[in-house]
Amino acid sequence: MNFDYSDEQQQLKAEARRFLEDCCPPEAMRRLLEDDTPAFDRRIWSGISELGWLGTVIPERYAGLGLGYVELCAIAEELGRALAPVPFASTLYFFAEGLLLAGTEAQRARWLPRIAHGEVIGCWAIAEGPGRSSGIATHVDDNRLTGAKIPVVDGNVADVALVLANEAGGASLFLVELAQSAVHRTPLKSLDDSRGVAHLSFEDAAAERVGRPGEGVRLVDQVLQRAAVLLAFEQVGGADRCLEVAREYALQRYAFGRPIGGFQAIKHRLADIYVRNELARANAYYAAWALDTQARELPAAAASARIAASEAFGFASRENIQIHGGIGFTWESDAHLYFRRARHLSLAAGSPAAWCEFLVATVAGEGEPVSIALGPLPT
Repeated sequence: MNFDYSDEQQQLKAEARRFLEDCCPPEAMRRLLEDDTPAFDRRIWSGISELGWLGTVIPERYAGLGLGYVELCAIAEELGRALAPVPFASTLYFFAEGLLLAGTEAQRARWLPRIAHGEVIGCWAIAEGPGRSSGIATHVDDNRLTGAKIPVVDGNVADVALVLANEAGGASLFLVELAQSAVHRTPLKSLDDSRGVAHLSFEDAAAERVGRPGEGVRLVDQVLQRAAVLLAFEQVGGADRCLEVAREYALQRYAFGRPIGGFQAIKHRLADIYVRNELARANAYYAAWALDTQARELPAAAASARIAASEAFGFASRENIQIHGGIGFTWESDAHLYFRRARHLSLAAGSPAAWCEFLVATVAGEGEPVSIALGPLPT
């Protein structure tokens, strides 16, 4: 049985790599890190839109391509490899998935075609501070939202957000347009400024519910499971590139008259990266199957992929710095760019610790229900 991409998917992946190698070298991310007001690379975003990637899983009736999630996973892997500084994940993995899961026909018809055409950037506003808490202070009364969300990835550039807030029937998801005067955003500094982070505050802002009242936490977890699979492929792509860069340097750097790749200590480091990468890839492929077929194994598969991929990319990015030795930690080296993205992606859809807790509860199938975003929930 073949568990790899099909010939058509391999071709899509190869085309994505060629485009990103031409238009998205490491210098693209570096320019944003050196910018005092980082946003994203609009030139790359425009190219991605023209290639149709933003409409990969959006149905054709909403101007999308109507392809499967495996195709989107193939694209995600190449975006992760290239460290693409664009709000692709926020818009497609989170915002669009939320609408596909629970949006009304009117909401989908209004927003999904604009996403597919690259006209709208979406974001995901769930957290209200560090860590997890079952308390949600943000609230909605009569379709008016008040409160604050921090941190919001790509909140500094997004046009619209999905916001988790309390209402009379419990916590629900709400769609909020960010151009209105009742919304205030403050850009924040982060370790990876190629993916902007913002503090969003709402003062009686107009909001439109997505899904039924009180099902917000359930929807959040469903979106996070889908996003975790796609982010795992970005992490696998980044981890593989770290291994390639480290190997190339180990073959070029000479010490004591021979390439450092010939020393056992370096060989072991490279082998350890490879083993973790392959473990992450196996989990990611299984999760891609579960997502594409909407299998009942998706929660556990998504958690396994998320944990393995976070570990693989984090380890590979650290070892890449170590193999580069004295230049690895310097600004001029590209090694720190992968470390920054690894740290960002490890927290972009809930921390690995939260996913470990969720995986244990899912596999055990007993005890209190656990939310990825909010932790243990009352029974």
